[in-house]
Amino acid sequence: MVNTITEASIYEAQGLKSEALEIYKNILKQDPNNQNAIDAVRRLSGLRSKHPDLNTQMLDFFINMKSDEEINEFKRWLIKI
Repeated sequence: MVNTITEASIYEAQGLKSEALEIYKNILKQDPNNQNAIDAVRRLSGLRSKHPDLNTQMLDFFINMKSDEEINEFKRWLIKI
């Protein structure tokens, strides 16, 4: 089975970060210069190693927020921590 960036992105969007990371690594084995996979491995590996207590749910919310209400909700969450 050939792994694709699209497949890994879907796993990542569903919150299956470990599975996505493995797919990205497999892509790099076949194509070491794939910049999308390189960026994704750095992003996913960095989150895990630098911030073991990272609230990934709020990170995803932050990355995907679009409305003023969502921005305000995120600000309220930040104030609490």
